[in-house]
Amino acid sequence: MSASTQDFDAENFIALQTEEIKRVLGKERAIIAVSGGVDSTTCASLTRRAIGKNLECLFIDTGFMRRGEPERVKKNLAKAPLGLPLRIISARKRFMDSLQGLADAEDKRKAFRETFYSTLAEAARKGGCKWLVQGTIAADLIETEGGIKTQHNVLSQIGIDPKEKYGFKVVEPLATIYKPQVRILSRILGFPEETSERQPFPGPGLMVRCVAAVSTGKLKSLKIATDIVEKGLKDLGAQQYFAAVIDNDPSGGSEAEDLKAVSNMLGQNETTRIKTLPNLATGICESRRTYGKIAAIQVFPISKRQAERMFVKSHSICKDVLAANPAYSRLLFEIKRLPGSRSYAAVIRAIRTVDFMTAKAPVIPWKVLDRISSKILVECRNVSSVYYDLTPKPPATIEFE
Repeated sequence: MSASTQDFDAENFIALQTEEIKRVLGKERAIIAVSGGVDSTTCASLTRRAIGKNLECLFIDTGFMRRGEPERVKKNLAKAPLGLPLRIISARKRFMDSLQGLADAEDKRKAFRETFYSTLAEAARKGGCKWLVQGTIAADLIETEGGIKTQHNVLSQIGIDPKEKYGFKVVEPLATIYKPQVRILSRILGFPEETSERQPFPGPGLMVRCVAAVSTGKLKSLKIATDIVEKGLKDLGAQQYFAAVIDNDPSGGSEAEDLKAVSNMLGQNETTRIKTLPNLATGICESRRTYGKIAAIQVFPISKRQAERMFVKSHSICKDVLAANPAYSRLLFEIKRLPGSRSYAAVIRAIRTVDFMTAKAPVIPWKVLDRISSKILVECRNVSSVYYDLTPKPPATIEFE
């Protein structure tokens, strides 16, 4: 099925999937991990219609959720019309321990997946559940099977037998449709807007926005920055917007010798520096995953009006710059920095998209970015720079990892 919503018969889909779930699961018990996002919540609602109280809804608190999220999700799902009772499983230490010594994006995703399913397997055994219901959508399968990145909720499609390894079978009612179609289902099912229009949040949570090695300090700054960015960008029409935190190079980042031509394109050689940041980020090249370098445009003290002009110009050349330099997967623009160097830098990411398979980074008003950046630098005590990610998808993925 395509991502188009024009020919999507939502009422028919609900009826067919409810009957199919009922047929497959029968009278057996099932569990589902609900994050509060539209995919898993829609899936839980359909399954609840089909098998009633034989479905157990869990929220696994990995520690990588936004501030106050587990309690907020539990409260929201309990309300009418959803009426989904949710049990929270606390597993923060378990997930953090599983990431010790890991910095590679794919290694982190695989470690998260193993911990996630092991935790679910234990809950399934205790609850006598033979089935796991998942809100996997078509985009998850495409990105995993295409080698772009490992989705935490994809198993059999990559050769993992869930019954053999974890003790349960998997059913995926939404695996043939895309995010826009899931949102239509959620509206018909009567979800409140805060659920039906909730922006996507990755299954591994803030882990994939805590670029490279995850530490307590980096995660703390990320949670604060996430709150600031989500509040600051919520009314600007982006389909997804968030913060990421990357490592800072104590020397300020090395000169990107291979990107010197960018300065010429910007026409501001004496006030512009192009540097390479210390982390790698996931990208897409010829429909395959890449790990590319991150370049940043840094503008030395000039007026806000000049900075805004440079920002708009940098945005206009971003795709051409990266096409000519495939070793790089992202181009950032520095909005604001503090003197000296702290451990981390924050990145603001916003995208506009229809199907999340391709996306563009909009030109956010400079005064908005300036305000958000100032707040991040005040509240995140170990962050000394704030960037905006100019990169479309492709060549970047939406998430950093």
